[in-house]
Amino acid sequence: MPAKVEIRRAAARAVTTTSWLHSKHSFSFGDRYDPTNTHHGVLLVNNDDVVQPGAGFDTHPHRDMEIVTWVLDGSLAHRDSAGNSGVVYPGLAQRMSAGTGILHSEKNDSSTEPVHFVQMWVVPDETGISPSYQQHEIDPQLLGAGLVTIASGIPGHEAAITLHNRDAALHGTRLQPGGSVSLPQAPYLHLFVPRGRATVEGVGELEQGDAVRFSDADGQRLTASEPTELLIWEMRTRLGG
Repeated sequence: MPAKVEIRRAAARAVTTTSWLHSKHSFSFGDRYDPTNTHHGVLLVNNDDVVQPGAGFDTHPHRDMEIVTWVLDGSLAHRDSAGNSGVVYPGLAQRMSAGTGILHSEKNDSSTEPVHFVQMWVVPDETGISPSYQQHEIDPQLLGAGLVTIASGIPGHEAAITLHNRDAALHGTRLQPGGSVSLPQAPYLHLFVPRGRATVEGVGELEQGDAVRFSDADGQRLTASEPTELLIWEMRTRLGG
């Protein structure tokens, strides 16, 4: 069965702008609600955020969600009610499992430079688990050599960090012009281009901020046209079955 493809262009995303935040939402988020655009597979949130120096998200709650953060430029300071704290920077994978409930804050760690990051939320297999936190640095040479599994709960996958979802994995790579990778074969696939430009076999050209939602993805080849970073969710199921 050929893959079903839905291209979502960067300019079509809803945007939240404040004095310190510029956030672009691939899916419905907060008061930017669209009942026809709530998720793909088990991915509910793919926010492309820029936070100004010295600013950020004050302490706020989460519950029953796997939250993965990937920094593109700058550094993001995390602190939560379970006693975890750390600074997330490019190449450091971070996951927070909200479980039964957790409070956390996320602030730009710099007083002079903005921080640019992508935050992604997937549902866990089970509700009511104990909150937890994990981070792990990925060798930049690995990211430049092909797809690297950043986070996964799929049995048998080796990943930098784990997810409490047996049907989901996040892969990433950094490609130079002319570099290429084969996308995973999966019932549901979400390809996001946080920076750069690339061409996908049978799909066409993608610019920075574009996304593609595949159903029955069959391993299309992607080739970068300029220095490009990719975030790819491989999912074996979707919300509601």
